[in-house]
Amino acid sequence: MFNLGRIAALFHALAVAHTLITPITAFPTDQVISARTAALFQRSPESRSDNSILVARTDCSSPPTYNAPAITDQDFPAYDATQANFYRYRQQQAVNLGSWFVHEKWMTASLFQCASGKKAAEIDIANGWGGVSGARAILEQHWDTFITEDDFKYLASIGINTVRLPIGYWSLGPDYTKGTPFEAAGAVYQNSWPRIVRTINQANKYNIGVLVDLHGAVGSQNGQDHSGISDGKVNLFTNTGDQDKTVDVLTYLTKQLVNVNNVVGIEILNEPKNVAGLIPFYDKAINAMRGVSDAARSFPLYVHDGFDLTKFSSYIAGRQDFVVQDHHSYFVYTASDKAKSASQHTADIKGSIKSQLQSASNKQHRNLVVDEWSCALSAGASASAAEDFCNAQMNTYTSTAAGWSFWAYDKDGCANDAGWCFKSAVGKNLPSTFFSYSGSGGKVPDSIAQTAKSSRRSDDEHNNLNAPGSSSPSSISQTRSLKRLEKRSRHARVADQKRDAAQTAQTRGHQDGVQVAKNFASFNMSKLGFTRQYVHDNLATLSAGTVQSANEDDYATGFIAGLQEGQTDAQNASS
Repeated sequence: MFNLGRIAALFHALAVAHTLITPITAFPTDQVISARTAALFQRSPESRSDNSILVARTDCSSPPTYNAPAITDQDFPAYDATQANFYRYRQQQAVNLGSWFVHEKWMTASLFQCASGKKAAEIDIANGWGGVSGARAILEQHWDTFITEDDFKYLASIGINTVRLPIGYWSLGPDYTKGTPFEAAGAVYQNSWPRIVRTINQANKYNIGVLVDLHGAVGSQNGQDHSGISDGKVNLFTNTGDQDKTVDVLTYLTKQLVNVNNVVGIEILNEPKNVAGLIPFYDKAINAMRGVSDAARSFPLYVHDGFDLTKFSSYIAGRQDFVVQDHHSYFVYTASDKAKSASQHTADIKGSIKSQLQSASNKQHRNLVVDEWSCALSAGASASAAEDFCNAQMNTYTSTAAGWSFWAYDKDGCANDAGWCFKSAVGKNLPSTFFSYSGSGGKVPDSIAQTAKSSRRSDDEHNNLNAPGSSSPSSISQTRSLKRLEKRSRHARVADQKRDAAQTAQTRGHQDGVQVAKNFASFNMSKLGFTRQYVHDNLATLSAGTVQSANEDDYATGFIAGLQEGQTDAQNASS
């Protein structure tokens, strides 16, 4: 079997080239990671600055009304495995669509003006606003206006190729709220799922992938307001009924989304408490989701690490299937964070943090993303220091991980909050564009398009992306070598066979790497991101005997070299 660990050094070399390799995190030492864990759970107005100025609603006795338009874009395009692979394996430049379907008061405080109870979480909105009809009206209006198709068009125009979409179990509709704290308000969400379908399809129009993130699990995975509840309780890991209901939600999502081209995966839980029951729950959920269908066996599944990079790096390293670690990175919560200047944080990011990320990446075959981070700093940083800090993060996560996702796209008071609001940060703390190939604008050069087109014709003939059954130079070379070997002694023949088989595998890997780089570039100038997972999965699809099991590392060596060569060609063609 392909040994993912033995070729870690090959992928380490690629990180320097700003193209391929690793996983994620964001803290200089494990001790600092532990110190931040508790603080990172606190996603509230007290822990994140909220610059919004809201007009208070003076009368909450009269429920709002909303004449919702018809919900469009309800049919997913026909499944195309090749296109789905581009979305799922490519390097991700992403943004979170936070506080759209799971609300956070510090981001969208206006929705909490007539909420019930503590006025702190999604459930308080659902139980407020004068009843079900009022709550549904205020939420449906928000779903229809907070982010629209024009936003996806804008994101694609600046090189964002993926979005992370936080949802709650309640987002699936009333049937999935039964026996949960949301049951009484279930009807509020009767039109929620069709809007999520619309979101995915609107993103697809602009070749944007969607990671569907279960931000709120039944029973709550962390007791925080952003999991949908305001009572502070964490019941998921102690209540088997809540676990079963959450797994039902996850299997439903898998059934609905596994054959949707631009869905890059499902994140099983967001920021769960790192308790003893977390990994057993992940195992239970993954087994159930993989069992949905044959296609689900290779569908990307994302797991948040509970802010324990090392523990989950080992967990991912021990798996062969497409499971990705998500690690979140912020620098504003702990006393040590606040004591450091922006320049000190920047130095840490470029030094110890980058080293830590690279080490984790090498261990877990690059299946890592940093899917929450921001430009937020403690008060006092100059504009130039803030820009250096933010760009250092982005560059580090790009070189050491298969993707990153900024928190968050929009919020109340966005124009004055470039630390937390992506729309405000673009062109200020962040660059103006984010394309995988600098200067490309996402436009595919004719030479790349023609090469990829020829490759697809070959794929049709040989039923594999890289045409393993073709009479390639490597297979011809192998045939000639075997004829020569018949004339040699048995001992020499065995030695030569091993040497020739290794060379054949490496040659084949190099050819495939060059072609794969150009194939991905033909899709909006994308780059392969989950490199080692792709190599592993591609080897499994090659015809029997194309690459001997003993030579799979040789194939990988050639593939990485070819991938670098192909990406260099694509960059030169787009310059």
